[in-house]
Amino acid sequence: MVEEKLLLACPRCLTANRVPASRLGDDPKCGKCGARLLEGKPVALDGQSFEGFLEKTDLPVVVDFWAAWCGPCRAMAPQFERAAADLKTRARFAKLDTEAAQGIAARFGIRSIPTMILYRGGREVARISGAMDASSIARWLEPHLG
Repeated sequence: MVEEKLLLACPRCLTANRVPASRLGDDPKCGKCGARLLEGKPVALDGQSFEGFLEKTDLPVVVDFWAAWCGPCRAMAPQFERAAADLKTRARFAKLDTEAAQGIAARFGIRSIPTMILYRGGREVARISGAMDASSIARWLEPHLG
């Protein structure tokens, strides 16, 4: 039987890496630059890396749309990081600064922040707005993680 391999985008160089599903918990590294693929912390995306990261990742991707001036965004940041650590082999976590990437925020209709969008295969599958704690983020994601 052939083992399923998942595509994972490197958070540093965006190279697509194929990793056996059974090895996700073994701290896989990028074949090109050696960076850890599943660090358990959110990846900072920008207007140039956003599409490539989503397209080169088979795991669900949770993107936190935020801004530095947003108090609830800053309050949620450590909770989002905790959820990223807790779910590191089940989903990728990323952050997108809506001030720096206004075009992407507009394209996805981000009208309030923080807003989290869950993507599978580069397509939006769920969305929620408002600050949440780590356990609430995990509960929101659970039905979508399979």
